[in-house]
Amino acid sequence: MADLTTPKRNWLQRLTGLGRTTIPVVRLHGVIAAEQRQGRLNIATVAPLLQRAFAIKAAPVVAIIVNSPGGSPVQSRLIAKRIRDLAEEHHKPVLVFVEDAAASGGYFIAVAGDEIIVDPSSIIGSIGVIMAGFGFVGALEKLGVERRVHTAGNNKSTLDPFLPEKKSDIERIKQVETDIHNVFIDVVKKRRGERLNGADETLFTGEWWTGMRGVELGLADAVGDLHETLHTRYGPHLNLKVIEPRRSWFGLPRLGFAASLGSDISATIEDRALWARFGL
Repeated sequence: MADLTTPKRNWLQRLTGLGRTTIPVVRLHGVIAAEQRQGRLNIATVAPLLQRAFAIKAAPVVAIIVNSPGGSPVQSRLIAKRIRDLAEEHHKPVLVFVEDAAASGGYFIAVAGDEIIVDPSSIIGSIGVIMAGFGFVGALEKLGVERRVHTAGNNKSTLDPFLPEKKSDIERIKQVETDIHNVFIDVVKKRRGERLNGADETLFTGEWWTGMRGVELGLADAVGDLHETLHTRYGPHLNLKVIEPRRSWFGLPRLGFAASLGSDISATIEDRALWARFGL
């Protein structure tokens, strides 16, 4: 029996795409960092994509795919704010779809959505702040190397890996982390509001959860995926327009080969360390 509930499209509509609902899709994949390189998310690379997505007047919604283990709190906030500014300017709702992870800064970006839809096995949350490094106290002495440090300002050598940690340095770092953490918490509470279903002592410790558990805690709204959700809500005749970065002429990198290779190796190691925190 023919489906009488779905309007048929004539041959001209099928040929030209007329009659389809266009929905822009912006994919935000990678570590969040100010560094300008392929695979990094920051306001400079993401803003043009968002601008093009929200500029599609006929689109009833903007879909954003987030897949990020986090990174820079500043870049995370700037991206999230740009999403909200454009959503309000163009009066468009935003659906965020989480793939492997929206953790830490990735979750900061995700809460810019009006709804967050996750896979049951997605990793979400990690609402906290971390600063890490290494200490090499005594290493130079064993190597027979003398290091000379001269500063103007008593605290200029904070976090120097070749100096012993000082209690005052640790207290100051903890205060900086607390300030940044409070910004994160305030944004989550403002965006998620009464949907949150857990005490602060549970939600804001830096712990992370599966997507299914995140829905129970109110950190996400539903389990699902992009295609199923959009087809259910906007019908079968969709034109999912993926908004991608514009490539430079011939797609050539701007750095010399050696410089680019060295930078890529270092960045890849750093990126892998961030993903590995979540077993990904």
